[in-house]
Amino acid sequence: MTSVDKLADVVDVVIGVDTHTHSHAAAAIDARTGGVIAEISIEADADGYAELVDFADEIAQSHGALRAWAIEGTASHGRGLAVHLDTLGEYVIELDRPERAHRRGGVKSDPADAIRAGREALSRERVGTPRGATRGATRGATRGATRGAGSDPEVARIRQALATLLMARRSAVQAAGDARRQLFSAVITAPEPVRARLRGLQATTLVAAAAKLRANAAWAQVDIETATAVHCLRLLARRVGDLTEEADQLEKQIKTLVKAWRADLLELFGVGPITAATILCAWAHPGRIHSEAAFAKLAGVSPIEATSGQIHTRHRLNRYGDRRLNCALHTITITRQRHDPTTRAYTERRTTQGKNPREIRRCLKRYIARDLYRILQAGPPTTP
Repeated sequence: MTSVDKLADVVDVVIGVDTHTHSHAAAAIDARTGGVIAEISIEADADGYAELVDFADEIAQSHGALRAWAIEGTASHGRGLAVHLDTLGEYVIELDRPERAHRRGGVKSDPADAIRAGREALSRERVGTPRGATRGATRGATRGATRGAGSDPEVARIRQALATLLMARRSAVQAAGDARRQLFSAVITAPEPVRARLRGLQATTLVAAAAKLRANAAWAQVDIETATAVHCLRLLARRVGDLTEEADQLEKQIKTLVKAWRADLLELFGVGPITAATILCAWAHPGRIHSEAAFAKLAGVSPIEATSGQIHTRHRLNRYGDRRLNCALHTITITRQRHDPTTRAYTERRTTQGKNPREIRRCLKRYIARDLYRILQAGPPTTP
């Protein structure tokens, strides 16, 4: 995401790393020729990371000290290595899903993927920094490679904590939804004495009523089918209640961290704790995303031109990018369309111009992405 010069003009060596759960494969690539200098495989632990740095230092003695690390999966399997290198002030490049290389004869191996990662970093016009990067200056910067300003270490820790809380809350919400649907299906197929007690109840009331069913009641002991239905309905209803309470508690923690980092986002119309946390986790820190257009592309709200012949005004919806960030912008858009007078007036005006609802939402999300990027880049009014 961060704009740099051509990587081959900035560093002497690029070390590509293919990351896995228990081991990492690395290959040192000559930045001028693209040739493989050496390869190594390490364990994915602190000792392995130190061994990899020693390997890079040995390469530096014969091929130059200026180096960059091209790591796949810096937010998952490669996070430990990325944090270790960032602590040492190394120049770390984040590789997203690699472009599919033509593999002769279907060759696929960890060393080959490490070599491919290093060469792909050399071929790209723009490279990205990991979301949790905290270092502003790196070894690569001594010859003109510039990274973003980076983030304060405390802010980086808050961002990672937010990402973990969002993951846990998302899991709780999904599990609660599954349990709610299972409860509804179980009521539909339950024996008539059970259905009679729950018939006609709304969703929230149904969960509360099912949780209060008594498995030892006389009517529930008619036969094994009825007794089992009552027992399972109680379990499902209480599971829904527990997961909903868990999600609410996680949302409170998320709101606390968002207020500690960027409380100004919560003042924007339609932006709540979950959408704000999602936006912050995707944006990460100033300088990581080089322009508001890049932020819109990351969110999947930049239009894709689809012209042909004499038609030069047609665009497709962008189905790529960070879909969770796109979902956050969609939530803000729908909220503003329903409750914000200015947005409602804009929707009506574009409707009279012939735009359909999907195109109008796409335009609104693009405008919202631009405003959010400018606010994020301007920085918080106070230090967290």
